[in-house]
Amino acid sequence: MRPDLARALAAGFLAGEWSTEGLVASGAAVLGRRPRWLTSLARQVVALHPRPPLDRPRELATLVASRPAAARAGRARPVARPVSPTRMLTNRWRLPVLHDLADLAALLELDAGELDWFADPKHWARTAGEAPLQHYRVSHRVAASGGIRVLEAPKPRLRRLQRRLLDEALGLVPPHDAARGFRAGGSVGSHAAPHAGRPVVLRLDLESFFASVTVGRVHGIWRTAGYPEPVAHALAGLTTAVLPLAAWRGVPRPADPGLLDAHWRLGRRLAAPHLPQGAPTSPATANLAAFGLDVRLTALAAAWGGRYTRYADDLAFSGDAGWGRGTSRLLDAVEEVVREEGFRLNPRKTAVMPRAGRQSLAGLVVNDRPRVARHEVDLLRAILHNCRRHGPSTQNRDQVPAFAEHLRGRIAWVAQHDPARGARLLAEHGAIDWTR
Repeated sequence: MRPDLARALAAGFLAGEWSTEGLVASGAAVLGRRPRWLTSLARQVVALHPRPPLDRPRELATLVASRPAAARAGRARPVARPVSPTRMLTNRWRLPVLHDLADLAALLELDAGELDWFADPKHWARTAGEAPLQHYRVSHRVAASGGIRVLEAPKPRLRRLQRRLLDEALGLVPPHDAARGFRAGGSVGSHAAPHAGRPVVLRLDLESFFASVTVGRVHGIWRTAGYPEPVAHALAGLTTAVLPLAAWRGVPRPADPGLLDAHWRLGRRLAAPHLPQGAPTSPATANLAAFGLDVRLTALAAAWGGRYTRYADDLAFSGDAGWGRGTSRLLDAVEEVVREEGFRLNPRKTAVMPRAGRQSLAGLVVNDRPRVARHEVDLLRAILHNCRRHGPSTQNRDQVPAFAEHLRGRIAWVAQHDPARGARLLAEHGAIDWTR
């Protein structure tokens, strides 16, 4: 059966009475006649879908085309192309009710043309060579590892739309409990605390976490939330991006030859619709995209008598002393799960840390309890001491703007995990003459 006929029949079926007789009548209106195979097709569709799949018109069209009776349609063409009505059939998290694209446009205070422009279903803006026609501003920076990080920041109006989707819909869908970042109540401390005082701690890293989340997976998240196919496709378009080739050509290669393969993989990921690093919706979406990964790694850690948490792309495992003898087998199992879930480990950042050495997770030392490393605290104390003795201008060697506030932020980071030390540092900060 021709795809356009399958789509027209699916839309006609959904618009009419959902029974064998109703589907035959709707199909006859689409075809302009009532062929003998239409009754068989209607029976086969109703047998598989006793109730109308009002949230899945595309899936229904695929089903219609695959039925045995459809093979007898030959070269038949539709004479009418009805608009398929859609509805939200489930809403377990009490999200905004969006039955169709008109509801989505109303939520975002857009007209139909504006919604089409921002969702970009035909990839016009994504492939545009002129910067004014693109929805994202692209920049890059060198990460501490030497790799190149590509940032895609949405322009102001799209950012406002994404922020609204995050606040009113996406942020209401709970991630897995093992996800400790980008969620209410989550923090670096809650990620590190379960692994404090453990004999063995493992730290792993996901390569290009956001860019690895494809538009298909994002569409699946919105479908799982209960939104019908057209709405989920539009929402996926609003929250994903494609890096234009011209922008990628402006991204330098890493200086370390050992990072070139990862850089090439990053380019491949960014060339397809993906989560942009810089969009307000991306962290929460990435958490939900990793839900299956978190489920499986939590179970894997438990089977080994251990614990697992994730903070963004940082994976942490911890267990008893016996883990030191079987770590390689556990790492192999983790790598297999990560690969099957559509991600990839960064082998350069894998670390096995026994308690005899320093165990660090996301910038915190966890040998005893989560706290900032002593050498970082000592360095900060020395800077504050020198600021008081010689003046702040002598210590701001990198010309950091708002140097006093910058140091206060570093003190707050220490105080969050060690209040007593933080209080002493804050007292030193308060004794400095910041006019010098």
